[in-house]
Amino acid sequence: MAPGWSYLWCIPAVIVAITPLIYLWVRTSELGWETIDGLLRRPRLLEMVGNTLILAATVTVGVLVIGITTAFLVSRTDIRFRALIHILAALPLAAPTYVTAFAWRTTFTGFEGFWPTAIVLTLATFPYVHLPVTAALSRTDPALEDMSRSLGRGPWTTFFAVTIRQIAPAAIAGGLLASLYVLSDFGAVSILKYETFTTAIYSSHRLGFAQDGALLYSSVLALIALAVLASEWGVSSRGRNVRRTRADGGAVRTARRIRLGWRQVPIWIGIGALTWASLGVMAWSLLKWNIVGVSQAGTAELWSAAATSLGLAAVATVATMLLIVPVGLYVARHRGPLAAVTERLMYIGHALPGIVVGLSLVFMAINVTWLQENMYQTTAWLIVGYAVIFLPLGLGAVKAAAEQAPPRLGEVARSLGRRPSEVFRTVTLPLTAPGIAAGAALVFLTAMKELPATLLLRPAHIDTLATRLWTYTDVSAFSAAAPFAALLVLLSAIPTWLLASRFGRN
Repeated sequence: MAPGWSYLWCIPAVIVAITPLIYLWVRTSELGWETIDGLLRRPRLLEMVGNTLILAATVTVGVLVIGITTAFLVSRTDIRFRALIHILAALPLAAPTYVTAFAWRTTFTGFEGFWPTAIVLTLATFPYVHLPVTAALSRTDPALEDMSRSLGRGPWTTFFAVTIRQIAPAAIAGGLLASLYVLSDFGAVSILKYETFTTAIYSSHRLGFAQDGALLYSSVLALIALAVLASEWGVSSRGRNVRRTRADGGAVRTARRIRLGWRQVPIWIGIGALTWASLGVMAWSLLKWNIVGVSQAGTAELWSAAATSLGLAAVATVATMLLIVPVGLYVARHRGPLAAVTERLMYIGHALPGIVVGLSLVFMAINVTWLQENMYQTTAWLIVGYAVIFLPLGLGAVKAAAEQAPPRLGEVARSLGRRPSEVFRTVTLPLTAPGIAAGAALVFLTAMKELPATLLLRPAHIDTLATRLWTYTDVSAFSAAAPFAALLVLLSAIPTWLLASRFGRN
């Protein structure tokens, strides 16, 4: 199929991806410069900027320290049970941050404010650094480190002068992803009572008369998030240019592992403390509160919320993959500015916090007559919001699978007289099916946990596990919230296990 015709299938995804952001900025511009100037001069805006950026910077420093340390331990030392440490370091990604925040707040009295929020978000997001740095350490050239040691440098000087420079792109990219997550987080900061942009936007929207402030806060937060995303793209592209080659042009050999000896004991104590903080507190808290909470939450209410979460996640997965599969195939098979721009546009949803996407769609539904009559506060409009947020999750897996599928097979099928639809059904789809399945599992997993967009866009009669957990936690009904948190973690673990099994086989 000609590139122009095949691109027509990408247009719906492009419209879904960029419409909320464009509408948000158009609505903000309609406020008028006098109103915008007045809102920008408010001390509250500066306070929100300061709170959010200080939290993002603190968490970024924390995840870099923890992520690089754990990655170095499993990649360059002879510490025992390295595979177990690697799995334990990746597991915090499976739990929603608001569940982790709920667990810490219900375990320790008065656990609220800046430092508790920074601790919880650091523990939840350090895998964003651990995973890419572990991969980067496997690609770096140990000969450079050997040369540094032969010149008389000690192990620490070699680590900071040589090793850190080699893994810097991966570490910085992971740190920026963690900071992007902090900018968009709503559940954890809300439960731990630390006010950031996302909580201010939600509060302004709930007050009703402060819609101008909600619009401006959303636009400013979107600009900050897009700037962070652009930085992450730049760093990641430099990281991809690092090849697995030796300084002298030969093949890379495996690095010698550092013998830890007696130092394994204090290191294992540190790893145990990290595992207890990132996973143990949550497991203990959910177990303790569920012993009390099951009788108070109401079994019917619990299973109804679970069924709603599963149903919404399933529909969102189907809708997102129908939109993103044509885009993944297009950007994998074509080169040029159009494919590059289209791929970047799909990632806008990754930069926009869920609460910004939700608020933009709420304003759009309120102010466009047809949408107000047919879509406002409907499940269909909520699914549109999910699709905007989750498009990038499906794109990566589909594109990777399509790039590995030989395009010549499709050309051979067309030369034998097959129509484009038959080529897609009999050749392209089977070859890319593993990638589509992986992308679908990732979308399903994330949709199960989504909170801020669901709070703003859901119909009045619909409650998910995440919204019920947030509602009970908001009124300090912890024993009633616990069963929803436990079931959410359990259901989220299934697609996580499927993803881990697939990548483990590969």
